[in-house]
Amino acid sequence: MKFLSDKTVDRLRQNANLPDLSGTRYQLLERVACGGMGTVYAARDQTLDRRVALKVLDVLIADGDLARRLNREARALALLEHPGIVPVHDVGTLSDGRVFYTMKFVEGQRLDKYIETVTSLPDRLRLFLRICDAVAFAHARGVLHRDLKPANVMVGAFGEVLVMDWGLAKILREQSSGASDDDPEAAILHAQQASNGPADSTQATQVTGQGTVLGTPGYMSPEQARGDIAQVDKRSDIFSLGAVLRFLCVNPLTHSGQSKAWRQDKTLEAICAKATEIHPINRYATVSDLSADVSRYLDGLPVSARKETIFDKSARFYRRHTIAILLIVAYLAMRILLLIFSHR
Repeated sequence: MKFLSDKTVDRLRQNANLPDLSGTRYQLLERVACGGMGTVYAARDQTLDRRVALKVLDVLIADGDLARRLNREARALALLEHPGIVPVHDVGTLSDGRVFYTMKFVEGQRLDKYIETVTSLPDRLRLFLRICDAVAFAHARGVLHRDLKPANVMVGAFGEVLVMDWGLAKILREQSSGASDDDPEAAILHAQQASNGPADSTQATQVTGQGTVLGTPGYMSPEQARGDIAQVDKRSDIFSLGAVLRFLCVNPLTHSGQSKAWRQDKTLEAICAKATEIHPINRYATVSDLSADVSRYLDGLPVSARKETIFDKSARFYRRHTIAILLIVAYLAMRILLLIFSHR
C-alpha cells in the first residue's frame, strides 16, 4: 500500500473544493487567498473579457448564517462607489449551492508590507489620510467596516489605496428584510487560520459570553473586544484607524529591513491617544475630525488633540518656517560680521 504525502493530500483537498462555475459567465483561473469564511479566486469574466476576483463561500449551504454574511458583504460594497473601495460586480449562487460574488481584481501589496518601502513620515501620513477618506465615505453611506487594520488595506501598482475585506461590515441603515446585523447569531466570525492556528495577532479572534467578538486583537475597539455589539458604532472604526496610525508611526522600516529611529512626536502620539481612547465618548466624533488633525499636523498647524505650551508653539513655528528662519539668521550673522570687520 502506498501512502500519499501531506502535500498531495492538501492539493487533492483544494482541488475537491474548487467551485463549479458551470452556468456562469466566469472561468476559473487560480486561487488567490483563503480566509475563514470563503476563498478568493482569480477568474475571467468571459462576457466582458476581464480579470475579476471571485469570492466563494466555503460551505455548500446557500441559506445559512455565513451565506447571509457574504451577501451582506456584497451589499455593503455595492453601496460604496468610491475610488478607495473595491467595487463589486456580481453576486449569486453557484450550481453546487455556494454563494459567491465578484469584484475588481486588485494587484498590489498589503499596507503592512508596502509600508516597509516608505521611509518618509509625511508620506505615511498621506497614505493614512487616503484610508480615512474611504472610511469616512463608508460612514456617510451608513456602513461600518469593523475590521480595519494594515493587512486589510491594499496599495495598488499605481499608488492607489484601497480598503479591502468588508466581510465584517455592518450596514447601519438596513434596506432589506432578513436577519438584523445586530443579531450576534447573524454575525458569526470565523478566524482566518492556518492548519496550525493563527499566524499572528492580526488574524486571531475570540468569543465572549456576552456576544460574538468581531474584529482583530490590537485593532478592534474595547467594545468589540467585549462582544458588546450594541455599542459598536462609527467610533469603533475610529479606534481601529488610531491603531493603524500608530502602526504607521512606530514601524519605520526601510526597504532593506533596517530599523530607523523616529523622533518621538508628542503631537502625533496625542492624536493616536485620542483616537484610541477606551471610552468612545472621548474619541474623535467622526473620521473627518481625525483626518483633519492629521492634515493640520502635516501643515504645521495646532491640533485639537493636544493643548500646546509656549515651547510647543515655538517649536511648531520653527518647523513650519525653518528655511525662512535659517535665511534670516544667516543674513543677520553676515551683517554682524560685516559690522565687526568694518570697524577694525
